[in-house]
Amino acid sequence: MKETLDFCKAKAPSSTANLGPGFDVFGLGLDLFYDTVSISKLTTKNGKIRITLENIYSKIPSLAEENTASLSVLKIAEKYKIKNDLDIKIVKGVPIGLGLGSSAASSAAAVTAFNELFRCKLTDNELLDFAAEGEVGSAGVKHYDNVVASLFGGFVIVRTFPTIQFSQINTPKDLILVVCVPKMVTPDKKTKLARSVIPKTIAFEDHTRNLSNACMMVSGFQYGDTKLLASGINDTIVEPARKSLIPGYDKIKSDALHSGALAVTISGAGPSMIAFTNSSKDARKIGKSMETAFAYSKIESKAYVCGVSGGAKVISKY
Repeated sequence: MKETLDFCKAKAPSSTANLGPGFDVFGLGLDLFYDTVSISKLTTKNGKIRITLENIYSKIPSLAEENTASLSVLKIAEKYKIKNDLDIKIVKGVPIGLGLGSSAASSAAAVTAFNELFRCKLTDNELLDFAAEGEVGSAGVKHYDNVVASLFGGFVIVRTFPTIQFSQINTPKDLILVVCVPKMVTPDKKTKLARSVIPKTIAFEDHTRNLSNACMMVSGFQYGDTKLLASGINDTIVEPARKSLIPGYDKIKSDALHSGALAVTISGAGPSMIAFTNSSKDARKIGKSMETAFAYSKIESKAYVCGVSGGAKVISKY
């Protein structure tokens, strides 16, 4: 019988990425759904990982070499020459494949638990880089926007060149988010598919518009001005290419804006949509309009009203 030496459990929140013009740069933690990852360190030292999946669909891989959480853990273990066999239990709370940072939440929770369990004392940048390894499993490439939001919470800006660097900015106190989640079956490697439709070249004027919008967003967050940040949520490059992947996109966005939303955009790679408001009174009306618009395309959905989350954290250990 394998004997457990130590145990650590951590949780990490859902997130939304891109936020319009901030493709692969902006991330926002959502106080909505959470993944929990528990890691048990065993006495045996063969470098083996056993994964137990709970409350999730069968399309999530249970092999250590393919699962997003274990991919991140394997990279840390390799660097620090940790050979202990591990039991990893993943409880999914974040919907899978719907643009809410599901893979990032699992990876963020996993590296948080592993770092605490083995006392690796990883820096924030190291935690981020290891967690992003898990995105290779789902998206085919390391990208950091969802991961940085799940790890650290709030509104986060990340860049990877010349080195990894991120900045966390406080969010306006009156910011309210309405997230409409459709009940859709998305293809495997959906994020990879969504990245494949992005144009390879862009017009200079589109670049300028996106840059100016992104700057307005950052200013709005910096000054705690929800209306100002919402004024910049307009993407002229990625979102126009991806909207065809979301049935009823134009109607969803239009109806939400007419219902009082300050801005509406695709959450991550979609198909979930997210609206921004500073009115709790309008929030439910906005959500209802988004549900109705999805229904117009014969898609059932559910709208959630939430705020901004904190980051990943350890919730138990022994």
